[in-house]
Amino acid sequence: MSSNPLPSNTSRFEGCTLTGALSITTSVTGSVSIVHGPSGCAHHNFSLLHATALEHDGVDAPSIISSCLSENEIIFGGEAALERALARAASLNPACIFVLSTCIAETIGDDAGAVCRVDWGVPVIPVQTGGFLGGVFDKGVNNALCTIADTAAPSTRQGTVNIIGEKNLEYEVEENHAELSRLLSALGLSVNIRFVHHVSPDEIAVLGRASLNVLRDEGQNPVGDHLRARFGTAYLPSFPSGLFCTLQFLKNVAAVCGVPSHPAVTMEQAVQEEVLAEFSDLAHTRIALNGAGLAGSSCGIAREVAGALTMKVSPRGCRVPLPVSPPVGTAGIRRMLHRWRRMINA
Repeated sequence: MSSNPLPSNTSRFEGCTLTGALSITTSVTGSVSIVHGPSGCAHHNFSLLHATALEHDGVDAPSIISSCLSENEIIFGGEAALERALARAASLNPACIFVLSTCIAETIGDDAGAVCRVDWGVPVIPVQTGGFLGGVFDKGVNNALCTIADTAAPSTRQGTVNIIGEKNLEYEVEENHAELSRLLSALGLSVNIRFVHHVSPDEIAVLGRASLNVLRDEGQNPVGDHLRARFGTAYLPSFPSGLFCTLQFLKNVAAVCGVPSHPAVTMEQAVQEEVLAEFSDLAHTRIALNGAGLAGSSCGIAREVAGALTMKVSPRGCRVPLPVSPPVGTAGIRRMLHRWRRMINA
């Protein structure tokens, strides 16, 4: 068996299922997330989420409690430890409690679901997150989104749009949301809820009101399918990326929501022309794209933008940075070009 960490062996780089789920559950305001496992699992994820929140100018620490499984519980079972953690969480009077299993708890066979079904005085929602038994970061995100969606009931459509599965650990999460809101506004549409990004259980209850769900990326297609089965809501598989795809996004949203697209598309074409004109000084510049690893998915967008500016892509050009995820909308392209200009003129 080869142990070489090749880029093609993506399972080595896709992260922890528990971390993915916690990035969602800790964004439900007023909630508490219990990590049923050793204290180290909770400590590691608390540190990561807290540091990310500080990067986003957040001041609230994630509300995480550990069941603190020790060697004794790992040998004889940890359900009593989970009961103690739930009693502690319930005493805080949260809006709801999420219980997330760890690899250890799943491996020893603790029946966390049975413990959660006891009446704790507040809603207790177990989320499957035992990554050691199959699953990565995105699996944790999807499991959490589908589980939380099941707490909402179908309701009457109101011609709005849900934003599904924003990457809460992504550095430009707010900028990407602002761009998506701008594009929807051009069509006369508004956002129903950001599922899940700093929303309360009461807001989640209206998840079924939207006419369309827009997923962050195609890795969340299982969530789109789940929401369509539960609420009958159509979905688009990703945020818009690139010049052409941003215009196509407007047309696709308009078609689903039954609104005209031509005015918004014409206006966005003008915005794109203004952005390209702003960076006309980069024309004919030679650039090199780093297509390895995580930035590979952005290469196609970078080539499209370089072509629109008559830039030359060459291995001997100035190496320019690519975003980890493809830039969202026209605003994302503008931010990418700013970084390119700084590198070229350095």
